[in-house]
Amino acid sequence: MEKFKNSPFVKKVGFNRIVLCGVLLLMYGIFAVVSPTFLSYSRILSALNYAYFLGFLALGVTFVIATGGIDFSIGPVMFCAALVGGRLLTKDGVPVAVALLVCITVGLVFGILNGFLVAYMGLPSFISSMALMMLAKGVGSVFTATQSVSWPQATDENGLGWYRNLIRMEVGGVDIPTGLIILLIVAVICAIILNNTKIGRYILCLGSNKEAVRLSGVNVKKWEMIAYVICGTLAGVAAIAYVGAYTTVQPGLGDTFNNDAIASCVMGGTSMAGGVASIGGSIIGVMIISLLQEGILAMGFQKDYQYVITGIIVILAVYADVRSKKRKN
Repeated sequence: MEKFKNSPFVKKVGFNRIVLCGVLLLMYGIFAVVSPTFLSYSRILSALNYAYFLGFLALGVTFVIATGGIDFSIGPVMFCAALVGGRLLTKDGVPVAVALLVCITVGLVFGILNGFLVAYMGLPSFISSMALMMLAKGVGSVFTATQSVSWPQATDENGLGWYRNLIRMEVGGVDIPTGLIILLIVAVICAIILNNTKIGRYILCLGSNKEAVRLSGVNVKKWEMIAYVICGTLAGVAAIAYVGAYTTVQPGLGDTFNNDAIASCVMGGTSMAGGVASIGGSIIGVMIISLLQEGILAMGFQKDYQYVITGIIVILAVYADVRSKKRKN
């Protein structure tokens, strides 16, 4: 095993990522055997629908966790952005493109507010994000008068459903998962930012030893806030992915998506203590969570089973991270 871990290929790709890919393939094989319908193309597209918005949430929160913080507001912020943008589109008649920009802007505003409270006001990220989670739920509910919002369908007679091509496009009678292409492009950009830019280096350093970074003369508040701004912005992008796949948005929801996004990051190798993060691992974690949800539904079980399995996976992932740190120390 040690020889395998130390091989050039494994070191380049990452042992954790190889294991996760193996788990993903194993899960797919098990679900396909238990439920033959799981092999259908429609099932794969259904699983990807969940992966799109969850992927953007996971990418964003990866930056925050890398600083040693946490953000429990991303799910409700996503729903708030979708509600505000949808309300302006369906009730006030703003163009679709404007509504999509509003979604991103709402996420950006919450990211700025969260980053300011944590970095400049000194609030613990747990408390700040919990407060903003409630604020996002409240804003979404008040703005829509507690009514659900339904974005235009792809077949809308006025052509307002064109934005759905960002998630799934029909070409020659075949549905093409364009959302997956966009998600992977954004993931590559995030990986470059995290691993090859000053922003990423400082964010990771903050998670490793914030005080040492501050004493070296770096403006830690600025870089910590940037992590939350990135997270909030991607929550706004996730709102677009959500309405592109599921249409109807209800106020007061979104909490469970926080857990799935954070679980994807931890599963993918991002350390809850900060300083270590993997964009590629987060994406693989998202695929595992999405496949798990679709597989459980295909087998005829309730979604509650997904929570049980996800919880166990997170516990094992965190335990493995703690054990790894103890061995290094």
